[in-house]
Formats: sequence, structure tokens, C-alpha cells
Amino acid sequence: MVIVILGPTCVGKTKLSVELAKKINGEVINADSTQVYKGLDIATAKVTEEEKENIPHHLFDIKDITEDYTVFDYQKDCRLYIDDIIKRGKTPILVGGTGLYIKAALYDYEFINDDNNTYDELSNDELYNKVMSMDKDNTIHKNNRKRLVRALNYMESTKLAYSKKDKTDKLLYDTLFIGLTTDRNILYDRINKRVDIMVNEGLLNEAKKVFDSNIRTKAVLTPIGYKELFPYFEGNASLDSCLDKIKQNSRHYAKRQYTFFNHQLDVKWFNVDFNNFNNTVSDVLDYINNK
Repeated sequence: MVIVILGPTCVGKTKLSVELAKKINGEVINADSTQVYKGLDIATAKVTEEEKENIPHHLFDIKDITEDYTVFDYQKDCRLYIDDIIKRGKTPILVGGTGLYIKAALYDYEFINDDNNTYDELSNDELYNKVMSMDKDNTIHKNNRKRLVRALNYMESTKLAYSKKDKTDKLLYDTLFIGLTTDRNILYDRINKRVDIMVNEGLLNEAKKVFDSNIRTKAVLTPIGYKELFPYFEGNASLDSCLDKIKQNSRHYAKRQYTFFNHQLDVKWFNVDFNNFNNTVSDVLDYINNK
């Protein structure tokens, strides 16, 4: 069985994953698209060595920020770890908030590597017509060249209609989706406070190092907590306004996470008892043991 611990940012996913791993002979696999990168630690709330409590953790710190890492790469890597952990008689525990990574790893999705034909010789109209000839149910706008190219590569590679690509509900593993949640006002307050804690833990130094590197890859621009501080380092905005932007973007991201999880995955939600987290651990364990 595969256990997935998901939920919005700042609800205790990391802590629950470690507690469960200790009790059900588990190993943790990262399911956060930003925590695969080395050096992005504080803003991404990456698990620390102390927090790991000697539990094996996988797919953390595997890439430099100059490198690209796609959902296609994650799908391959995560499945290798899942299969290996199960083969050794242990329980894989995916933990993170990147819904597409979770779904790609566990469902019967076929991805193709983006390093394929760019179809530079075709105009947008020609691209669109070619896609439509292969998939009459295609709904991609003809000016969305990037998606048209991706669709065409997918269909050339798999011989399947692109419009059906994300429609599969076939799980490859016996899986339990465990979601952590709390009242919205409590969540937003925790998000705001965590940003302040991150500042005390050295967020500004970490972000300044990223800023000074002049690297502006997806790895740098995707996480919340770095790009929002760039205007401050450039002298174009106050620190307070940039920190407020981090908090605002984090709250908005939490809303998007809820939307994805509720629409895409069969989640059993648990309200977190922040006053006594052991109660939450016990509730989740009871649920797992009764499955």
C-alpha cells in the first residue's frame, strides 16, 4: 500500500509523515516540486535532518537550481522508489503539496519528455490543424503554441488522443490519500506566522544568495519566497511589502491546492489538532489500520 499525505501549505504534513513512518515501517518520498532542488530550504519548508528522525527520505535535494526537473522526470523517479520500498517490505509515504506530481506518480498517466520536436517549421494554424486531425476533441486554442506542441509530441509518441490524457482514474497502486486541513482563518494565520519564522531562520540570506546568483530558472521562479524578495534586493520595494506579498501568494496557493485535491483525488480529510498533534496521528493511524 502507498500512503499519500497531502494538504495545503503549513498544516503539518512533514510531521505526520515522520510519525507515520515510525509506526508503519515507512519511508518518505518527496511530492513537492520545489524541494527536489538543493539550496532551496527555508522558503520551501524542506524537512531538516533533525526532523527526519533517521527515517529514510527520498527525492529531496537531487537537482541543482540550474537544472530542469519535469513532472515526467518525477513520475519515473517516484515510481522507482515506490517499487523498491514495497519490494523491501516497507511502506512508501508520499508527502507534499504538488498535486500534479502526486497524480502523475500514482495514476496511469503517460507523459513524454519535453525534449522532443519543437515543430518550428509549422505555423500556429498548421500546428492546430495537425492536432485537430489527430484529435477532433482537442480544445486547445490555436494561439497556445506551447500546448499544441506538447499535444502533438504526446500523440506522435503514444498514438493516443491528447484530450483523453488526463481523464484516467486508474490507480497503479493500492493507495490511501490522507489530507490534513484546518479552519481557513487558522490556516491563514499559520501561513502568516510561518513567513515571520522563516525570516528569523535566515530566509533573507537564502533568498539573497539566490538573487546574487543571477539564475532565473523555473527552480528559482516557481517557489514562493524568493522572487517576491527580488524587488527588495533591487531597492524597488520595502521589505515589509515583499514579505506581505509572500504571505498573500502563499494564501492564494493554499486555495489552489484545495481546489486540485478536492477535484482530482479521493481524499480522506482530517482536521489537525494543533494543540495535541498526537490526536491527529492516532486518528490517521486508526483510519489506515481499518482499511
